[in-house]
Amino acid sequence: MKRILIIRFSSIGDIVLTTPVIRCIKTQMPETEIHFLTKKCFAEVLQNNPYIDNLYYLESSILKTIMKVSAFNYDIIIDLHSNFRTNLIKLLANKPSYSFNKKNIYKWLLVNFKIDLLPDIHIVDRYLNTAKKIGITNDNKGLDFFTSTDVLPLEKLGIKEIGNYVAFVIGAKHNTKALSITKIIDIINEIAKSVVLIGGKDDAEKANNIIKNTSNKNVFNAVGTMSIQESALFIKNADVVITHDTGFMHIAAAFNKKIISIWGSTVPKFGMYPYMPQNKELVTIIEQKELKCRPCSKIGFKECPKKHFDCMNKINAEDIYKLANK
Repeated sequence: MKRILIIRFSSIGDIVLTTPVIRCIKTQMPETEIHFLTKKCFAEVLQNNPYIDNLYYLESSILKTIMKVSAFNYDIIIDLHSNFRTNLIKLLANKPSYSFNKKNIYKWLLVNFKIDLLPDIHIVDRYLNTAKKIGITNDNKGLDFFTSTDVLPLEKLGIKEIGNYVAFVIGAKHNTKALSITKIIDIINEIAKSVVLIGGKDDAEKANNIIKNTSNKNVFNAVGTMSIQESALFIKNADVVITHDTGFMHIAAAFNKKIISIWGSTVPKFGMYPYMPQNKELVTIIEQKELKCRPCSKIGFKECPKKHFDCMNKINAEDIYKLANK
């Protein structure tokens, strides 16, 4: 039996985007044992994945991690993170390995000089091209996210039932990737259904301000009190998901939800838009394409470097709430 290690350390979204690689290897090489190495904070994203035989985590010291990797005596290592740390792990493990090409030079050219040499291909397909070297092909079944239960934790919202609702992911890792509180309130005020706010602990103050100032009385705050799995359940059961370029956007894509995807300082051309190969019609991208300053970063900033924040401020709230109300 072959044993393959897949490595990805980064964000919730990046981990979700690796799931087609995991599934395709396991289903196309069923006798292979799949191990996945990531950070402990992303355990919830993969802990219920049936295609993973062993999920373990980056140690406090790189030496301890290398010793653990070496102990498993892998046949192949697939590095979907590709940085100094993972290169060191591969070097000292001394096993056949295949690495993902981040194309950071192309991203740098697009950000700094608006020279677009990036291939028109989603990052998932680029991940799968890395696995193609061992004979793996894309099954076009999209992303995976597995929950341990389908029961919504409504008691945490202080309610017993909710009916039809819109899930609104209000934050983003960087401020320039998210709408302002005022703009979010303008959208929520006109949404005809209930709204469940989704986000992490860093978004708690933002959520409280929204609840305090919206005129929509059917807004529920699931921000900062839910686990990743619980937040995912609210996304899974929503009629539509309004989201910025976030990990929860990719979780929504894994559930084949109707998605209104809002983009600011980053651009879909980086290859991180919702990946739904069989349901592309469910996704609507909202962005200010004509702005010459976009993209200003490949990951985002704390504040707009041009000070005007037109990429988000010029987005029409009406366009979004009309889509949500359809």
